[in-house]
Amino acid sequence: MPGQKISKGKAVHFTYFITIDADDSVVEQSDIPIGYVHGGYSELIDKVEVALEGHSEGDQISVPLSREESLWAYDSSLTFTDDIDNVPEQFRRIGAQVEMTNESGETRTFLVTGIKDGKLTVDGNHPLAGKAITFHVTVKTVRDATAGEISKGRPDDDLPRSMLH
Repeated sequence: MPGQKISKGKAVHFTYFITIDADDSVVEQSDIPIGYVHGGYSELIDKVEVALEGHSEGDQISVPLSREESLWAYDSSLTFTDDIDNVPEQFRRIGAQVEMTNESGETRTFLVTGIKDGKLTVDGNHPLAGKAITFHVTVKTVRDATAGEISKGRPDDDLPRSMLH
């Protein structure tokens, strides 16, 4: 049924891109529609879900998230600096990814974020941690969700039916 508005119990598909507010650069994008069931059934960011309420197919919205609302809190304990001589040659460049394992056997990927004065810095935080960002969302489809979809928080179809043809 065309023209349905997003409300509780609707299956919604959308595309999005995320910009960092400081320089408006696009840091993440999905041109493949992502589905969720509206009304607190899914893991969609609350502020984005609230902003989508009442919108319909074709609508575009932008939802800013402050540093405090960021999905990823910055944890300074995940940043380490060491003498560059202690770091293998292949990791001595900005942007290199280094996998590290702690005493508990948990693995985390760190990114080389700085090299200065014979020191190399790695950061295990998400690249968007502690940054003000904006979600730019385009609603692709809105329809009634089935009971099964509501219980699992996402539509059964990975892509809207209209996009499968």
